[in-house]
Amino acid sequence: MGDAPGTTEDGPRGPRVYARRWVFLLVVSLLSCSNAMLWLSFAPVADTIAQHFFLSMDQINWLSLIYLVVSIPFGIVAIWVLDSVGLRGATILGAWLNFAGSMLRFLPCVVVRVPDPFAFFMSGQSLCALAQTLVVFSPAKLAALWFPEHQRATANMIGTMSNPLGILVTNVLSPALVKKAEDIPMMLGIYIAPAALACLLATTCLWESVPPTPPSAGAISSTSENFLHGLKLLVRNKAYVILAVCFGGGIGIFSSFSALLEQILCANGYSNEFSGLCGALFIMFGILGALALGLYVDRTKHFTEATKIGLCLTSLACVSFALVSRLQGQTLALAAICSLLGLFGFSVAPVAMELAIECSFPVGEGAAAGLVFVLGQAEGVLIMVLLTALAVRQTEPSFSTCRQGEDPLDWTVSLLLLAGLCTFFTCVLVLFFHTPYRRLQAESEGPPLSKTCTGELNTTSPTPTLQEAPGPPPTLRTSRL
Repeated sequence: MGDAPGTTEDGPRGPRVYARRWVFLLVVSLLSCSNAMLWLSFAPVADTIAQHFFLSMDQINWLSLIYLVVSIPFGIVAIWVLDSVGLRGATILGAWLNFAGSMLRFLPCVVVRVPDPFAFFMSGQSLCALAQTLVVFSPAKLAALWFPEHQRATANMIGTMSNPLGILVTNVLSPALVKKAEDIPMMLGIYIAPAALACLLATTCLWESVPPTPPSAGAISSTSENFLHGLKLLVRNKAYVILAVCFGGGIGIFSSFSALLEQILCANGYSNEFSGLCGALFIMFGILGALALGLYVDRTKHFTEATKIGLCLTSLACVSFALVSRLQGQTLALAAICSLLGLFGFSVAPVAMELAIECSFPVGEGAAAGLVFVLGQAEGVLIMVLLTALAVRQTEPSFSTCRQGEDPLDWTVSLLLLAGLCTFFTCVLVLFFHTPYRRLQAESEGPPLSKTCTGELNTTSPTPTLQEAPGPPPTLRTSRL
């Protein structure tokens, strides 16, 4: 049932919101959270997994890196699926791929004498990686299609931050569950549960891709450009290209940081439990920051200002981590730095996705947000390969707590490169990114539109009003920075 009536006896339907939009958001959020848990479930206990299954650390890293590799070619396909097939179909397909991948990863623990457990792990991770391409693009499109203008940034924030929430759970749960090698089957089995629940809810509770009546004028124009033409418009949009490359680089940096955190810290004497705590603080403060920033941006529409300031503070935190993580016994300092890195960096993600849609409107939300993510994954592959290639074996006596049976690695050069890249992307974005907010302008200045149940547009009706407690009107139409 809807929250407010959308028709009157005297006129056509105006914008309308539906209570089931929250059910859709719940399903997408749970699916995204589960997918992130499966992505990094091996990383916090990488040394134990490697020792038990006789794998190298390079193989363990590939279980995380495969997410980035798969998303590059299939990300473009996922954009087409999301914009052409629809949000419901893409979500259900992603949920089944995610569930199948979680089951496949579990087989080496229940089947006796598996000749190559790595093949099962990699196959399962590959299916989950395919699901990720369908899941990660969804929050921005869901917010645009189902939520009114004053709730879009908040809805996008909830859907986007559910992914790092899954990373948070993994960083806490994996080290807590795996105290010894015999605990690995239990850990992999537990991660099946949220994937199964998300699959069940997606299959049974999602009825349609779009609401019968759109919640805003922007939703009526959603995906108004066809797929290929939309991609051409994005490539020719200077502001969008700068945002996609720079924020995509940020996605790559954070993906590499999350995947390699345990290996970086154990080389200097920090335990798996402390690495998990740092990862948890990293995500937890990011979620809190995203909540506050999402509510602020929903009211003020300061997308550009929030993104630029957040990335500047992120660069400072990244440089601090590169320096302090090379020292022993700095648990409080490292915990504080990881908290700040998440607070400033992760909180910007949903705002930057909204900004990508604003500067590229009327290109479809799936294409606008998806291309940023695909570029981020491509940059993440390059960054992670560079970081691991620049890490060298330590020749001096160390305080390493790594348990994979190999000499610990020296990550000094890798971390300095990470900090340098973060600073470079931030400087480029701050100096060269400027854009009007095209979607907000279209909603406030364009002709009033309404949509009937048959999907026909009416351009002669009075300006529609949303019959639900409205948020403040947009007061900013172009960026000030």
